[in-house]
Amino acid sequence: MVDGVKSGLVAPRRVSGLSELAGDYDLILCDIWGVVHNGVHAFQPACAALSHARAKGASVILVSNAPRPSSFIITMLDRLGVPRSAYDAIVTSGDVTRAVLARHPGGRMFHLGPPRDIGTFDGLDLVQAGMDDAEMVVCTGLLDDEVETPDDYVDRLAAMKARGMLFVCANPDLVVERGSKLIYCAGALAKVYEEMGGETIYCGKPHKPIYDEALRQAAAVRPEGVREGKVLCIGDALRTDIIGATAAGFDSLFIASGIHAAELNAHEGSEPDAAALANLFSGHAHPRGVMPRLAW
Repeated sequence: MVDGVKSGLVAPRRVSGLSELAGDYDLILCDIWGVVHNGVHAFQPACAALSHARAKGASVILVSNAPRPSSFIITMLDRLGVPRSAYDAIVTSGDVTRAVLARHPGGRMFHLGPPRDIGTFDGLDLVQAGMDDAEMVVCTGLLDDEVETPDDYVDRLAAMKARGMLFVCANPDLVVERGSKLIYCAGALAKVYEEMGGETIYCGKPHKPIYDEALRQAAAVRPEGVREGKVLCIGDALRTDIIGATAAGFDSLFIASGIHAAELNAHEGSEPDAAALANLFSGHAHPRGVMPRLAW
């Protein structure tokens, strides 16, 4: 055993800051929740790091599994204190969801999620219906994510499956950090539905469509283009951010004090436990580096 790491397991390389990597990339695709903010306040060192990267010549696209369109997220980031100097554009799972739904004009849709997400469907040619009359369900989250769990939805999901409803998941995250606690997201319900054998479409990371949209946005803000192998993804979730980046052919930087903080002993930006970090990535593609929190 070396530094607490079992033989055969290797933890990702610790990097001192984004400055160590940024010069190697034309484009940075950065997760938002858990990296740039925690749902309560912005992480100013992370914002400064992204602003520095842009000043050094990289383009920054924020890529989020938020179920609402990017226009909503810009307003939220302004409120949390994330400076617009930190990014060139934003792509959300909500944007991809709208594109998916636009391919079903006149479709009868049941919205499963909190009322705050209803703006996701503004301007779309859809008929909002009750569960018994709809042909598809669009899930943006749990109705009350402060207290509910996926177990509270098993009967409803089984009824949807019995009717053969298409399940459109507008946020593939299983959980997300809100302040100091983790809350369940739409992805946790989609996972149960898929395990039941239901037909499911995922509109965000780690799936390809959101990366394709991010590259389209990058082309719009970066006329000189993005060179092969010059994309770095930053995120705090192994399942969505790191595995998604690897599947898309991009390098990645893992932020330890996000949704994996408890298992890594990396609360509030502390150094992650080396053995736990190695175990987390055992059997998975490694990121290029790891940091407790994003900083320059």
